[in-house]
Amino acid sequence: MPADTTVPVIVDLRPMIPPQRHATVFAALEALEPGGTFVLLNDHAPLPLLRRIQESWPDRFAVEFLRDGPEVWQVAITRSTA
Repeated sequence: MPADTTVPVIVDLRPMIPPQRHATVFAALEALEPGGTFVLLNDHAPLPLLRRIQESWPDRFAVEFLRDGPEVWQVAITRSTA
């Protein structure tokens, strides 16, 4: 079986105004197939957003910090296959 070479979609929130950010992420979460991943880029740690994701979709998404500031945060969000 060939290796998975799928490149995750990048969701860059930095150029967006704050009211657009959460709605953009929620739309990306809804579109994500089981096992799929996207990488969130932000100009601050997205901790309130990550808490809201966990509250809205308990245990449906895994979160991995790829870069933890101080100027850019990169967070991989993967949808559970279960």
